[in-house]
This record gives sequence, C-alpha cells and structure tokens, in this order.
Amino acid sequence: MKKHLAVLFITLLLAVSCKKGQSLNTPPATAVTNTVKYAGGLQIYRYTGYSIIKVTQPWPGADKKYTYIIQKKDAEIPDSLKQYTTIQLPLKNIIVTSTTHIPSLEMLGVEPTLKGFPGTDYVSSEKTRKLIDTGHITEVGANESLNTEVIIDLDPDVIVAFAVDGSNKSLAALERSGLKVLYNGDWTEQSPLGKAEWIKFFGVLYGMEDKADSIFSGIESEYLTAKKLAENTTTKPTVLAGAIYQDQWYLPQGNSWGALFIKDAGGHYLWDDTQGTGSLNLSFETVLDKAQNADFWIGPGQFTSFSEMEENNPHYNQFKAFKSRNVYSYSIKKGATGGLLYYELAPNRPDLVLKDLIHILHPELLPNWKNRFFDQLN
Repeated sequence: MKKHLAVLFITLLLAVSCKKGQSLNTPPATAVTNTVKYAGGLQIYRYTGYSIIKVTQPWPGADKKYTYIIQKKDAEIPDSLKQYTTIQLPLKNIIVTSTTHIPSLEMLGVEPTLKGFPGTDYVSSEKTRKLIDTGHITEVGANESLNTEVIIDLDPDVIVAFAVDGSNKSLAALERSGLKVLYNGDWTEQSPLGKAEWIKFFGVLYGMEDKADSIFSGIESEYLTAKKLAENTTTKPTVLAGAIYQDQWYLPQGNSWGALFIKDAGGHYLWDDTQGTGSLNLSFETVLDKAQNADFWIGPGQFTSFSEMEENNPHYNQFKAFKSRNVYSYSIKKGATGGLLYYELAPNRPDLVLKDLIHILHPELLPNWKNRFFDQLN
C-alpha cells in the first residue's frame, strides 16, 4: 500500500513539474499591458527577453492581422510563439518602404542601418539624402513593383512594408526567398497622435523602447499643450480645403486626419459634420455655395501660387479666402529632389503641424512661431 502511495505521489510530482515546465514555453497567464495609447492598429506587449508587436490594421478594411516577435540576444521565447515571424536583435540593416518611416529612424539615430528604399527621390530629409547621395542607400524600385533581385542581394534583416490591400506580389516573392517582411500600418491611422505613436514600432524593432517612448511623450506633450492653447480662443475661423481634380472637388471628410487638425487648431472646418475618414468628392457649385465666404483655404492640392491656381481654374477667384490671400499650402516646402516634406515628416510630428495651423488661424497665440510645413501662397 505504501509502495502504491509512493508511486502515486511521485507521479503527481512529475505532473506538476511537467505543467511548470510547460508554463515556461507559453506566455504568462496575465497579459502584459499594451503600451500603445492612441494608435488603433498597433499593439505592443513587452516580456522579459522579447516583445510582441501586433499590427491589427495593416491596410484599410483588412481582415488579416499580423503578430511579430522581437527577440533580444540570447533570450528564449515560448514555443507557442515560434509560429510567428521572429526578428533577432540587434538589427544590422533594414529596408523601409514609406517616407513616413524615415523620421522614426532618424529620431532614434539608426538611419545608418537603412540600406534600401523604393523611390529615393521622394525622400526630403537632408540627413537621409546624404546617405542616398553617397550610395549608402540603394534604390529598390517602387512599392508595388519592388526590385526583388536587388533586395535579395542587399539581404536585409527586415523589410518594413506598407500595403494598400495585401496583394503585393513583390513582397510575397521576398518572403518566399526567406526574407522577413513586417507590415507597418501608420498611414491608416486618423488620430494625429495615433500616427506619431508608430515610432514605438521602430523602438521595439531596434531594442530602443525607452527612447521611443520618451520621444513620443515629448511630441504628445507639445501637441496637447498647443491644443489646450487653441481651446481658449473665442473665435473659430471658417476653413475650406482641397481643390478640383478632373471636374470634382476633393476635400477631407469630417473624421479625417486633416479635419481633426483644423478642429484642434481652433478652426471650424466647414465639412466637419460629415462622417468618414477619407475624401469627399463634390461639384464646384456645391463647394462654392458652402465655402464662398470661408476665412481660410488650407491645403489647396498641389498648387503653390495664386497664378497657378487661376490658370488651372479661373473660378477659384470667386472665394473670399482666395481674394484675401488667405490660402496656405504644404506643397511649397520640398526636398532637394522634389519630395514633399509634409508627406514625410508631418505624420511623425503632429505637434509641428498643429502649431503651424494655430499660427495661421490664431497668430496672436503663437506670435514667434515659424511655420514648418504650411506657407502662404505667393
């Protein structure tokens, strides 16, 4: 009887030990808190020795989500996570595919690891342009038709990609070749701070989480302080946006990134009551009827001068904002090879965008501010 009890006791001990051993190969029962506050398509969970990045909205309307494991040197990861793409730190070289990724690399001080980029002429940053001009960064085609042979020869540790619908054949071919592709959905965010928070994606990717957190906290603080300043205004100037393209006037919907900026800057965007985060396409007559007397016109497409606008459509001069020269564009500030600074840096620095707009709409609030993105048309 004692012998049977002893065998049973040992069996129970082995079972408990086995369960304890299994717990080492599975994530902790209590999930670590997601460290992302604003970005709706990004989640980051940090564990001892590794982090988990979840990209839940890689492109608009996506029904597919991605999980990436970022493993620190010599760290163990649970067996249950080995099914996911795993990146070993430290990274030695990287390819990114959107100009919005470049400011994050520069703010973290890791831009020398960038070895390839599609469409290098679109890059505006002087720092990264020097790396391009000296041959440190290689041209790798276009996002929808990447030069797979060149990329395979570069042999990057990681390719950070963006996708419009998840059907990029070049990326699929690169993955089949054994290269690791990580999707970045920063461009799908509509909250200004949500876009900027994607620096944390790169912070984890480089094992520089604390630095990325600190950078974002500074941006967040500056944005919220400026927003609070604009909230104290008693007037809200009316704002028109967009321009005509192929007989239709395209302008931001009421829940879009651009519309939210105008609201936070203390302006009244005339289409702020529309639903959606994309674009409205309206007739000229519809826009004229509603915005003929708008105080400001912000973001008139790619136009950079009044003469250019009038040449394109002489009816633009029927708007009060045009007549009073209160038209401001982000298309004037360009890099050495024609890339627009706004498209590259603005998503990463919404605090600068907001201060620009406050300075335009309420110059008395920031009298010494010099605009970084928006210029009054000549």
